[in-house]
Amino acid sequence: MESANHTGIAEFVLLGLSDDSQWKPLFFGLFLCMYLVTLLGNLLIILAVTSDSRLHSPTYFFLCNLSFVELCLTSATIPKMLVNIQAQRKDISYRGCLTQVYFLIIFAGMDNFLLTLMAYDCFVAICQPLNYTVIMNLRLCVLLVLLSWLIMFWVSLLHILLLKRLTFSTGTTVPHFFCELSQLLKATSSNTLINIILLYVVTALLGVFPVTGILYSYSQIVSSLMRMSSSVGKSKAFSTCGSHLCVVSLFYGTGLGVHLSSARTHSSQGNMIASVMYTVVTPMLNPFIYSLRNKDVKGALGRLLSRAASCP
Repeated sequence: MESANHTGIAEFVLLGLSDDSQWKPLFFGLFLCMYLVTLLGNLLIILAVTSDSRLHSPTYFFLCNLSFVELCLTSATIPKMLVNIQAQRKDISYRGCLTQVYFLIIFAGMDNFLLTLMAYDCFVAICQPLNYTVIMNLRLCVLLVLLSWLIMFWVSLLHILLLKRLTFSTGTTVPHFFCELSQLLKATSSNTLINIILLYVVTALLGVFPVTGILYSYSQIVSSLMRMSSSVGKSKAFSTCGSHLCVVSLFYGTGLGVHLSSARTHSSQGNMIASVMYTVVTPMLNPFIYSLRNKDVKGALGRLLSRAASCP
């Protein structure tokens, strides 16, 4: 079966987390529960922020966008895996695979950008509080988020266009539970030099610069806190940035640790564990971190649930 995309197959075979059929019911139940918790948690954050005028600020504007991105990131992978487990299938169409890669690149990149923008927001709030409303105005916040989306749309599209040039043999298997770009590059029989160069360049630009921005922001925040004499001011500063710092540590720390571990073992199982952390665990925990550590979000969620309970 041939098509204009120069591939000899109509679908890929996703090997999934395990070939043992005894584990599949457990995986199905576990990931279904985690997916539902992720959906519910992030939807509650979005509803709480949008429905409470007290949370209409740059900090919670970025948080609302982050919850939306986390929800989309999980929805790009888990539903297909659950369908395959339930139907006892492992296939995904060629177009479906490229579509999954496209959206995964976008949402993963948006995670990086939003965490960086939230770090900058914390930096301005603590280091330049008198100019906060002037610097972090609504127009700038919307522009930064739209620019982030635009960059990721084009970066992801470039990856897909280069991916469509590659040839895949009949019965190509992907040792993963979703279509990951790096795994597809390993599975092709074509020359992937251009693809790999682009992958490294994008990773360097969209990975190193956001992390550098976050580290710089927090170095300035720590420096400001060291000069701050008021314990009340320090407590307020920790309240402002504590939740974000936890999410950043979870997103980058666990991901980096598991990736380093998988690099030492050179196993696809390690890559899958890292992917579970990125696509399921972190998006699931983020709403809990922001609702438990942030009094404003906790209060908004309480008011939202009270209004929902009082409705006839």
